[in-house]
Amino acid sequence: MLINFNPLALFQTKGKIKKVFREAKASYLNRVRFAVGMFYFGMGLSFATWAIRIPDIKTALHLTEGDLGSILFALPVGQLAIMPFSGKMVTKFGSHRILIFSLIMYVFCLINLGLATTALQLSLGLFLFGLFGNLANIAVNTQGVYTEVLFKKTIMSAFHGMWSFAGFTGALVGLGMLTLNLNPLHHFIIVGIIVLLMVAFNFKFLVRAKEKAKPKEERKKLFVKPDTALLWLGVIGFCSMASEGVMFDWSGVYFKDIVQAPGPLVVLGYTSFMIMMAGGRFLGDGLINKFGRERVMQISGVMISAGLFTAVFLPYIIPCTIAFMFVGLGVATIVPTVYSIAGKNPTVPAGEALTIVSSVSFLGFLMGPPVIGHIAQSFGLQFSFAFIGIFGVLIAFMVSKIRTT
Repeated sequence: MLINFNPLALFQTKGKIKKVFREAKASYLNRVRFAVGMFYFGMGLSFATWAIRIPDIKTALHLTEGDLGSILFALPVGQLAIMPFSGKMVTKFGSHRILIFSLIMYVFCLINLGLATTALQLSLGLFLFGLFGNLANIAVNTQGVYTEVLFKKTIMSAFHGMWSFAGFTGALVGLGMLTLNLNPLHHFIIVGIIVLLMVAFNFKFLVRAKEKAKPKEERKKLFVKPDTALLWLGVIGFCSMASEGVMFDWSGVYFKDIVQAPGPLVVLGYTSFMIMMAGGRFLGDGLINKFGRERVMQISGVMISAGLFTAVFLPYIIPCTIAFMFVGLGVATIVPTVYSIAGKNPTVPAGEALTIVSSVSFLGFLMGPPVIGHIAQSFGLQFSFAFIGIFGVLIAFMVSKIRTT
């Protein structure tokens, strides 16, 4: 058996959590959970703020779909640049320290995107945005794993629900900024200040834990073969996050160019997607406990495909809004489940296990949108959405077959 989705008792985190957290009162643990959740929220709000203004930046810089697709490749390149070091940094310096530093830098990178006046400047800004985004992603999910251990129950889906809820909040804030005719730079500065205040009020409550370092002989090796189970989890996450990334970066463009939604309604598809993804993640832990991980993930994959194909064949406001809601429900629980399992791997420190899985997964989130741009340039945006729709079927297939592999 390659991966066992059920007995989580086999996956015990290797991080040694400080005594003050393990013996804390329930009220303090709830404050810890809230603090970690707010860091998820801050990351989601920052990314959603960028995503909601992509159509405006595309128009301001006079970019074609192909130009935008090429520029968006800077995000995964930034992620790839930090990928070999992010897990080691989290293990060595502590996820709480890396999370504080990387989220602050993530905010400054967001503001920097609003200053871009050329395609080159935007590309360089997105490179840094991807770099610090990956570092913050590893650190915050390591914090999520540690907090699960303190509560002794599955809460990772709810944490990712905070990230999704932040996306919905970012869409509403973006709609308000568009109504006020504020340019992206002023929009980014306002959101940046809000996120920095979140960091200031919550950083003291992050979980402090020390990971067990790898043996010296392993550390000397430049290349170590990754755990096979982690790679498979990463592939499932890749397909899910590719679909999610397309919704973030292209849903507004799809509603503007294909659906031809009037005025502020261009954010309707993105908003409906975010509402259902956030709602699905807050309900996800209960659904998984009732129906099992395998069944929930299979149904989720089918919903992703059904939603994207519906948007392709019925490109009108109401059908596309409902279709994007299906995609939101589909991607809701897959990544939190994958991260939760990976963080409790018995042979790899949580930070490094999450680096493998989340990096492979996040590549889908970052590479999906630019690939969509190039496919759209050649074959049209509807065809590119149909291409991503295949990923949902692949998720359902891999989950059903992976038990007997």
